[in-house]
Amino acid sequence: MDFSVVIEYFPRLLSGTWITLQLVVLSVVLGGIVALPIALARVSKNRWINSLPFAYIFFFRGTPLLVQIFLVYYGASQFEVVRESMFWPILREPYWCAVIAFTLNTSAYTAEIFRGAIQAIPRGEVEACMVVGMTKAQMYRRILLPRAFGIVLPAYGNEIILMLKGSALASTITLLDLTGMARTIIARTYTPIEIFLAAGAIYLAISIVVIYLFKLIEQRQNRYLGTLSIKVPDKG
Repeated sequence: MDFSVVIEYFPRLLSGTWITLQLVVLSVVLGGIVALPIALARVSKNRWINSLPFAYIFFFRGTPLLVQIFLVYYGASQFEVVRESMFWPILREPYWCAVIAFTLNTSAYTAEIFRGAIQAIPRGEVEACMVVGMTKAQMYRRILLPRAFGIVLPAYGNEIILMLKGSALASTITLLDLTGMARTIIARTYTPIEIFLAAGAIYLAISIVVIYLFKLIEQRQNRYLGTLSIKVPDKG
């Protein structure tokens, strides 16, 4: 194997990495914003409120991400009303179509993660909020959402890593992300093993950074859990 080609084309791999990071960060941030109200609607006991979020989550979790990307990129352009709308300058760009598809996909998974975290909060804490006279909005803002944030961190970190790996599908709609750039380089150099090994190493390095950051955030957010102790009075 000739790794000199990796050194030669490494700056181009880094430029693809920058596109990948943009896609992942934008999708995760926007997905988190979309996911929170969906999760709150999912925990509602009103059937009419939680049915639509359930259908949304069911669709985006039950269909492949690649299909969702194609539906946004190729499907939107099939409608004349879309092509004549104010959204067409965005929907005709592969970059923004990838961001939209990734956002919709990760928001569905993230909403379920948030819902599980909210429902995992002990009932006693909810009752304590009611006893002190908090409104539902105050209860969620002051107690339940901060508690859920601490619970959700490990699973949310995994979702970001899955989104990072899923972002490789952006190359199917002509985007030169890390995978797309690697494929372009391979088409010129005929060195698939070397280039894909380098691209895989970059993905792995990013994943390690994400895992480490979430570990630090989790330790900070849940630091009080390790300090809790019960002192038993001396019988003597």
